Amino acid sequence: MLSLRLKQNKKTHQPMSKVTEKQDTAKSSYRIKNWSSYNKSLKQRGQIGLFLSDAAIKGWQGHKTGKRGGQFVYSDLAIEAVLLLKSVYKLAYRQTEGMLENILEVMGLELGVPSYTQVCRRAKSMQVSAYRIPPKGGMDLVIDSTGVKIYGEGEWKVRKHGWSKRRTWLKVHLGIDPDSGYVHCVTLTGNEKSDSSQIPDLLAQVKEPVRRVMLDGAYDTAECWDRIIEQGAQPIIPPRENARLWYEENPGDIATYPRNVAIEEIEAIGRAAWKHKIGYHRRSLAETSMFRLKTIFGDRMYSRTPERQQTEIIIKTKALNLMTATGMPVSVKSA
Repeated sequence: MLSLRLKQNKKTHQPMSKVTEKQDTAKSSYRIKNWSSYNKSLKQRGQIGLFLSDAAIKGWQGHKTGKRGGQFVYSDLAIEAVLLLKSVYKLAYRQTEGMLENILEVMGLELGVPSYTQVCRRAKSMQVSAYRIPPKGGMDLVIDSTGVKIYGEGEWKVRKHGWSKRRTWLKVHLGIDPDSGYVHCVTLTGNEKSDSSQIPDLLAQVKEPVRRVMLDGAYDTAECWDRIIEQGAQPIIPPRENARLWYEENPGDIATYPRNVAIEEIEAIGRAAWKHKIGYHRRSLAETSMFRLKTIFGDRMYSRTPERQQTEIIIKTKALNLMTATGMPVSVKSA
């Protein structure tokens, strides 16, 4: 484990020369080979039963905790089911309550419906149950961040007339398995937080063994490299264009440090060839998952307090994992 702060030796190593990557002008086309099953999974994503499960119905009522004071009438599982419906169908609290009343009536279930004030209040402090992702005995993890708006003007108005009100954003940091599409970890921070600062929290949430962690150049910091290595995983991070070798005390004392190895390989074969060799471009699948998240649930947060915003983003990623579990497209490159 590297505990010392790595230092740059500017005298013994010259900056890397810029490597011009080839721009691939011919865009590859893909086709879905499992369209029949994928089509069924897309329809299943709209079914109420996917989010209002039998387990939620059985555990709808709250249970006595043995503590003094009033007890919850509805369980956390019931509140979670309401929040899932709210996020998936993009409803306000009151509309969610009305929709659920109608659903339970049609289903013939004699269950009460939490009022919108109860759901809003409970969302502030409830613990969302973790989605049980099927184990696979090791995986790659791609990490990236994206912005979500809290309030402010829309993009069209800003482009057309310029901005006139304050626009506030948050950053969603996601860790995704590029093979399955499951979201394994998520954090929500203010826009002032750096991407690399969230690596410890994200890695701590991952239950599966991680072989490689793929990130973009914004994560090229000593703390980020060290934390991933401590986790027992291989960091796949492109060093910056002017990157220098890192040393602790004397030049060459950590020549096998992954970042130093990457710099030497880039100088030898070029940046584009290095990225192709290590499979770096799989990192772009993180952006695909972020696109899915924003397309399905919108690009803004509807909660206004930090505690409810944390619950909201966890609920959305759990719903995304539920949809992923119903089926994903299998794409192959067209001949």
